Amino acid sequence: MRENKDEVVITSMQENRGSGHSRHSKEIWSPIIKSLPRSMAVLLFPVVVIIGALAYTSRIDPHAIWSGVSSRKSAISSKVGERRPFIGSTGKGREIPVNCSGYKHTGTCPMGMGMGEERRGGTSTCPDYFRWIDEDLRPWIGTGITEEMVERGRETANFKLVIVKGKAYLETYEKGFQTRDVFTLWGILQLLRRYPGKVPDLEIMFDCVDWPVLSSDRYNPHNPPPPLFRYCGNDHTLDIVFPDWSFWGWAEVNIKPWEILLGELKEGTKKIPWLKREPYAYWKGNPAVAETRQDLMKCNVSEKQDWNARLYAQDWGREAQEGYKKSDLASQCTHRYKVYIEGSAWSVSQKYILACDSTTLIVNPHYYDFFTRGLIPMHHYWPIKEDDKCRSIKFAVDWGNSHKERAQEIGKSASNFIQEELKMDYVYDYMFHLLSSYAKLFRYKPSISANATELCVESMVCGAEGFEKKFMMESLVKGPAITSPCTMPAPFDPPSLYAHLQRKQSSIQQVESWEKSYWENQNITS
Repeated sequence: MRENKDEVVITSMQENRGSGHSRHSKEIWSPIIKSLPRSMAVLLFPVVVIIGALAYTSRIDPHAIWSGVSSRKSAISSKVGERRPFIGSTGKGREIPVNCSGYKHTGTCPMGMGMGEERRGGTSTCPDYFRWIDEDLRPWIGTGITEEMVERGRETANFKLVIVKGKAYLETYEKGFQTRDVFTLWGILQLLRRYPGKVPDLEIMFDCVDWPVLSSDRYNPHNPPPPLFRYCGNDHTLDIVFPDWSFWGWAEVNIKPWEILLGELKEGTKKIPWLKREPYAYWKGNPAVAETRQDLMKCNVSEKQDWNARLYAQDWGREAQEGYKKSDLASQCTHRYKVYIEGSAWSVSQKYILACDSTTLIVNPHYYDFFTRGLIPMHHYWPIKEDDKCRSIKFAVDWGNSHKERAQEIGKSASNFIQEELKMDYVYDYMFHLLSSYAKLFRYKPSISANATELCVESMVCGAEGFEKKFMMESLVKGPAITSPCTMPAPFDPPSLYAHLQRKQSSIQQVESWEKSYWENQNITS
């Protein structure tokens, strides 16, 4: 059974410029001249006179002329390292309109989006977790990727997506659970709008089910695995991890697109300072999806025992009927500690929990997604034993309440990581670098099969309804980015990878040592 039971107006571009042709040049240029330094004003005055004369005789809007000069001046004076926003409704560049009336009339996608404007170079180095792209693609470094390898991924894939000359073509094999496949495809289309003409030709097989399937013991350099994309992996599999659908919205449970929700979570953390929050560990979710979650519920407070945990079962069916009044994620930053525990595999809830400023208690995970390999124990989170959850949680909370400043620092480091290194700019850049590196391994030319249909924003959003359409509109990339993608960090070499993994393991062992001593002392005093 492939289903996963885990917790589960488009505006056209308008320009309304006043003609301004009959205005006296003095009314227009005087404020501009006065705003400049005296030395620059003296040099610029003759130019202004000439522009004013041209504007008057040729009926050119002098505001339009000045805006071009001003925009170049702004770009030149931008601070080094500044991350510029998307081009969108701000008027800073070209928008790509969405033409639903045209699509419904012709039933065909519009012409290609062409190339993006000339961009400034990458203005920042990508977050450190981008280094895992090279590790995920390592199985194919020696052999490259052949058409036969890609086609072997069809066995479990939900769909095959082909990108040729910046346009997307879809071949569906099996419908994904809920709208996972829909919003994954939508996200890739937004990448093509953000970097038009820059994503290379490629073919990917994508499996929307949680559990990775490419067991590493089945493959070797002489028998490489099929390159299969999905949302998570583990240390024993070779599936390629890719940002999950919820970054563009989870329609079935009313979870908003990440760009919107990230801002709401930031505001939510300000409502109750860490020290004034409930001094317990909080978790809310669906315990029915996994035995480990059912085991977690045994740690709930009772008349006989208080393990410092406050745990709540989430009924998504009731939430849908009642309008999701009790599932607002930004309103759940009320406890000093929040628990993350996997469901049937990894859970999309991890990023929402980490964003809360609360000290995140992570029950020993078996799976990772594309960014979580960048998390460091005791810096971003506190590790919890999977086979002794209750006592582990109680110790973590007691330790944190006795070391408030340190516990608060851990919570803040996690939320800073989420706000700064997992913003949508970097989600798109991760997708771009992963797909670009993947495409470089191809040993054949991608082509469009007879069973594939062209996919475009219009073909997806124009017929959508409800939350699905709402979230698509809210996550629509208005137009090309005005900066290039971030610059990739150096890949791991064997010593640096070993040091990274050893640091994580040492931190976990340190916590286990403290916890052991804590309970030994408890037994002695009792």
